[in-house]
Amino acid sequence: MLRFLLDTNAAIRRLTDTKKLSREQTRIPDDLENRGLPFALSAVSLLEIGVLHGDERGRIKGDAQELLYVLGDHPLCKILPLSVEMAAEVAALGPSLRDPADRAIVATARIHRLKLLTSDQRIIASNLVRVIE
Repeated sequence: MLRFLLDTNAAIRRLTDTKKLSREQTRIPDDLENRGLPFALSAVSLLEIGVLHGDERGRIKGDAQELLYVLGDHPLCKILPLSVEMAAEVAALGPSLRDPADRAIVATARIHRLKLLTSDQRIIASNLVRVIE
């Protein structure tokens, strides 16, 4: 019954700063939670949270470990693992996305036929996946 995948920034903002989400990016997860329906998160997003928190620019404020455990323990958050099929999809995407995490997240959405909640303009412009802006 999965229909939506949150990209890394959408997941972080959902838990830390919902004001930075669009109306639809707020409404959809709220609706899913109210109805007890799951949403998806790529396992790559968990890794990306750790990397973003640990870099010198400190792009994630607060406690990354707490954020990771909140996502991992959330009863409606389904973490989608890496797979050979997903890696093959990453290879097939072509050159339009350079960031490996973005490529993996897009591939995950494509493999599982999910709409991606994202504000990433490169992903949106790539037209590689259906998005909710």
